[in-house]
Amino acid sequence: MTVDDFVAALGLPVGSRVNQRVPKKLLVENGAPTAADKRLINDRIEGIQWLAALKPNTMGVPAYSDDVREYLEIAVLCLTLRGEPMTQANLARLAELVHRAVPYPVLLLLDAPQGLSVSLAHKRWAQNEAGKVVLDGDVMTTALDVNASEAPVAVSADPAATAQPILATFLQAIDLRHQPRANLMDVYLGWMACLLALQVARYTGTFKHVIGLQPILDKREQLQTIERLAADATSLRSQAAKARQLAQQVELNLALQRVQAQLTQARSQLSN
Repeated sequence: MTVDDFVAALGLPVGSRVNQRVPKKLLVENGAPTAADKRLINDRIEGIQWLAALKPNTMGVPAYSDDVREYLEIAVLCLTLRGEPMTQANLARLAELVHRAVPYPVLLLLDAPQGLSVSLAHKRWAQNEAGKVVLDGDVMTTALDVNASEAPVAVSADPAATAQPILATFLQAIDLRHQPRANLMDVYLGWMACLLALQVARYTGTFKHVIGLQPILDKREQLQTIERLAADATSLRSQAAKARQLAQQVELNLALQRVQAQLTQARSQLSN
């Protein structure tokens, strides 16, 4: 999938389009707290493009403001990355740096060598620093290309056969016309719900999304539990394969069975 394909699926108003290059040095100077972050930006980012600015006057949706957060604008940005396929850790770090650097909520595309990813992050006012905006929860980043997906489809012997229809449904769901339009925060939460539904569908095989901040947070917590259990199962499986003593093998395999049972239960709850 290309950036143009995804932007077309968003259905952005013509009046919101910016299509302006952003100097990379701005991110280095304002959004890179460590030397390693600066190297990551300089070495791996080919370019930054500001694609669109969604504001009340460009899309006919009012802004949102309360004591906790303010959504005056949604920025649509694209990072074009270069070099070898990136690790998920580096991709996630770049996404986080961009979300932290931009004061507005961002729909971020990461056009990486291994494929296209999309990233979203909820924001709020900082508690101890007036006028400063901080991330509210984890950054959501997921690959759109089947071969680049970080979460394998668990319901089919042929992941591509299941993933392609899921992705097609996702691309229909993210159209701006299908998002709640009470205010800009609702629009953004609608996109977050779509992205979360894509992540969930890669485990359940069914694309089904719900709107609202709390349901999103609940589903993300369930996903994190599944990812933790899956990592535990992989670790136990590796340890059991390397174990030399029979008693140790038995103990590790019993632990693996318990984790797999918990994983099955967690996946079942995710489908609800």
